Amino acid sequence: MLATLRRDLDAVLARDPAARSRLEVVLLYPGFHALVMHRIAHALWERGYKFPARTISALTRTWTNVDIHPGANLGPGLFIDHASGVVIGETAETGEDVTIFHGVTLGGRGFDRGKRHPTLGDRVTVGAGAKILGPLFIGDDSRIGANAVVVKPVPSNSVVVGIPGQVVARSHPRSKFAKPDLDGSVLPDVLGAGLHTLQSRLDELEASLVGHVSLSGNRSGQDGSWRGEDFSI
Repeated sequence: MLATLRRDLDAVLARDPAARSRLEVVLLYPGFHALVMHRIAHALWERGYKFPARTISALTRTWTNVDIHPGANLGPGLFIDHASGVVIGETAETGEDVTIFHGVTLGGRGFDRGKRHPTLGDRVTVGAGAKILGPLFIGDDSRIGANAVVVKPVPSNSVVVGIPGQVVARSHPRSKFAKPDLDGSVLPDVLGAGLHTLQSRLDELEASLVGHVSLSGNRSGQDGSWRGEDFSI
């Protein structure tokens, strides 16, 4: 357990530029506090001490605002950034070096007592507010965009955005030796791309009609901003 906690501590220092020292992380980071208590609760759970494990989990939730069921199997090197509002269910699993931001839910679907929560592969990044629901597998080196709702399996080296989550294969697969994928500015705009394609097709159809005057005033500029006469803001 101590070796795993050292991996967790090193993960915070490696992935959070605001972390200045190990002492600061140990004393002041609720995500790390939640992991320490979960490691203890999970060890008790695995040994059959269910009620003490649930007690530790409940007290930790009150203290850190992180709700991790003691049955969840979380791999080493997990970093829960900001931590507030994170929920991880009983049969959830994570691989190594996973990063989870605040407001994330690894939740279940249905009322079966078996496997009902997601499994995250190695080096997966889950953006703020994302929900991954059901016994899904999220492949290695994948990234779940902020506020995405994922309800189907995700292949390795993929990016997921939107509600429900749309899977986009990476054009440049990441190496397992690459740094964690934390840049939120490079997520694909699946909806915007679809609207742009639809608008372009509409322009072509209108242009093919002799004497037709286009009434389509809305356009997406090169900077990605939509403009139109009927926009009131």
